[in-house]
Amino acid sequence: MTVLKTSMRNFFAHKGRMALSAVAVLLSVAFVCGTLVFTDTMNTTFDKLFAATSSDVTVSPKTAKSDSTPQNGRPDSLPASVLERAKKAEGVKYAEGAVSSMNVTVVNSANKNMGSSTGAPTIAGNWTRNDLRSMEITSGHAPRGPTETMVDADTADKHHLKLGDELRTIAVTGDFKARIVGIATFKVTNPGAAVVYFDTATAQRELLGTTGRFTEINLSAATGVTDDTLKQNVTASIGAGGYKVQTQKERADENRSGVGSFMDVIKYAMLGFAGIAFLVGIFLIINTFSMLVAQRTREIGLMRAIGSSRKQVNRSVLVEATLLGVFGSILGVGAGVGLAVGLMKLMSAAGMDLSTRDLTVKATTPVIGLVLGVVVTVLAAYLPARRAGKVSPMAALRDAGTPADGKAGLVRGIIGLVLTGAGTFALFTAAGADKASDGSLVLGAGVVLTLIGFVIIGPLLAGGVVRVISAVLLRFFGPVGRMAERNALRNPRRTGATGAALMIGLALVACLSVVGSSMVASATDELDKSVGTDFIIQGNQRIVPQAAKAIETTPGLEHVTHYRDIEAKIVAPDGSSDSDGVTAADPTYAQDLHRKTTAGELTAAYGKDSMSVGSKFATKHHVKLGDTLTVAFKGGSTAKLKVAAITDDDVAIDQGARYLSTQTMRKYLPANRIPPDQIMFASAKDGQEKQAYAALKKSMEQYPQYQVRDQSDYKQELKDQIGQLLNMVYGLLALAIVVAVLGVINTLALSVVERTREIGLMRAIGMSRRQLRRMIRLESVVIALFGALLGLGLGMGWGATAQKLLALEGLKVLEIPWPTIIGVFIGSAFVGLFAALIPAFRAGRMNVLNAIATD
Repeated sequence: MTVLKTSMRNFFAHKGRMALSAVAVLLSVAFVCGTLVFTDTMNTTFDKLFAATSSDVTVSPKTAKSDSTPQNGRPDSLPASVLERAKKAEGVKYAEGAVSSMNVTVVNSANKNMGSSTGAPTIAGNWTRNDLRSMEITSGHAPRGPTETMVDADTADKHHLKLGDELRTIAVTGDFKARIVGIATFKVTNPGAAVVYFDTATAQRELLGTTGRFTEINLSAATGVTDDTLKQNVTASIGAGGYKVQTQKERADENRSGVGSFMDVIKYAMLGFAGIAFLVGIFLIINTFSMLVAQRTREIGLMRAIGSSRKQVNRSVLVEATLLGVFGSILGVGAGVGLAVGLMKLMSAAGMDLSTRDLTVKATTPVIGLVLGVVVTVLAAYLPARRAGKVSPMAALRDAGTPADGKAGLVRGIIGLVLTGAGTFALFTAAGADKASDGSLVLGAGVVLTLIGFVIIGPLLAGGVVRVISAVLLRFFGPVGRMAERNALRNPRRTGATGAALMIGLALVACLSVVGSSMVASATDELDKSVGTDFIIQGNQRIVPQAAKAIETTPGLEHVTHYRDIEAKIVAPDGSSDSDGVTAADPTYAQDLHRKTTAGELTAAYGKDSMSVGSKFATKHHVKLGDTLTVAFKGGSTAKLKVAAITDDDVAIDQGARYLSTQTMRKYLPANRIPPDQIMFASAKDGQEKQAYAALKKSMEQYPQYQVRDQSDYKQELKDQIGQLLNMVYGLLALAIVVAVLGVINTLALSVVERTREIGLMRAIGMSRRQLRRMIRLESVVIALFGALLGLGLGMGWGATAQKLLALEGLKVLEIPWPTIIGVFIGSAFVGLFAALIPAFRAGRMNVLNAIATD
């Protein structure tokens, strides 16, 4: 009880000093809990949606997948005769055929895409009784003929659609127009998909290209009949040979698995950044308790002198840490829920609707937040607590502050150097790896070891690095600058720990900047060397035939190249095989993309019953020029094709592609199984590049889902895409940097308290308030630049090693983004200035006499 009272008294006596550490715990726990609540809410949203849209029993083609469309762009379907047989199954209340396709684009009269901007699909289908489970018609009526359509209310609101507006639907079978006669509202949350409905005959004809077929059959169970029983009866009635029969739960589970991997990526990525924030927060907490213990040395010594044991002193500090962890974690759990709501609002603003009605806070979420926050805080305070327990009673007779443990410092230095050396060796080993997959594991080990090593030897590095920074920066500030340098060097362990917190975040920033810049530079270099075409046409969906025809008939073009990925199984002469497919293209593709060959000529691969393979495939499967491969086309026949060329796979574009001609593809694939183009290329006639570019843009105005780009456009988009990804990552890393800034603030604030008497004496002998504040600001800048220098240097080393692995995948150019690196380094100085504002202000307001009288 005495230990608890002492801990409580000390905790509340130093509540101002604990506040910033509590904020670090709060932020870290909030990010973890916010991530869990956000992903759980998204799962709940999708679960409700999938449960509401799934009938009691669903019959679909055996090959159908809920999250994909066949390569020919037409959904898999089954004959209407299956519906008639299903209706006769015992226990069926009603059965109906449904048509649905996600390979469509819907545009308004101004050719503006009515689909989601977040990547959610546009779904077109027929209106059925099953849709009443998840939707209700709130305006107009359901479509009754080929010129009528109905849209969901969310899409109507986003794009200001109303009854009577005309929409054009672009499908692989052709374009067709219809006017809006109804608007249906979701009864559950729609995460962002755009939905349009037609009558059954129109949906069959325009989406499937034929009548008398459905993509699935929905069955409702009669009263008292379970879904499992109905499934058995339907299976017996239709025969399960070529069909997939699922209960509502099985169907919902299949749909859920389609988005499960995406949700896991979001969840674990965000938790990874939360872990980084926790790691940075550990340094803040260690620093806080280390300084508090140092400042209370005399008090602890007196406690030991009057009978307190080591365990009691140790326990007292750990109880304070527990109180800090509990306080910060409780606030963090609440902040996490608020963060999740904020993320939902942000996603909704971006076009992905998430309702707070589905907000899901599982019982495990606050428990995880509390346990994690308390455990991390207590572990971080353990070392300072041990040092507190070692304070001898005689320390009460000395001034506050504990002498440095030289032996411990030596051991720490040796361990740090060993880990850093091992990590450096791992990085060098990774850089020399023959396979990227093998090197990535070694790279990960090198990153971890060098990071831990730098953290441990930070105090050793502080002396030399701070002196160098001071020689360059602080000498201009005269005596005040020299005093700031000495303050930073006074406690190397504290400076090292504070700098390490900032180092971690900036090391990751530097590493990702190097990797991102190298990817852009490598891709740009490859485009310059390899791409010979003038224009590239592609979109998020395959290019429908009518759009391809518009491209072909554009004036001013020398040639147009079709490019398709074809599903196929390839069997080598030695019997080995893979199912990675082939690429069917026109012979002009050899002009559009210049590929080196290790054997043969690429143009020969576009000959009759010929093909090419990549060098990696040839090596793995022992294939040589002139060999015959067995190629089984999915949905078509099996061909015997001669290897007429082996392409060099030391590239980033089309690495591993196996080329054959469009004519060869047509010979072995029936017309209704030939997929639309994945991408198309076009080259202008000499001297007509600008006119052809403008003409292509005009030709594709009717099809906004596709983009026409010349080489400069393509390079810029690549740069923008990588830049957007990096900006998102930087935004998440900002949390760790914010915690690091709190660490600098806390270190300075506690340092000012520790030096109260010293500050009073300096003021007494003539130092002005302005000089005092400047000294503290300069000290903060030096600490921040120390952490930045270590972090940026370490991060560039990681990034350069990662680029060596990317070079094995064809991305060969290493580019250091010096403007970004220099900008971050300069920005770190401003971070130091900002962090020093409050401590410097408080130091300047100290009463001189009271400061001198401080014990």
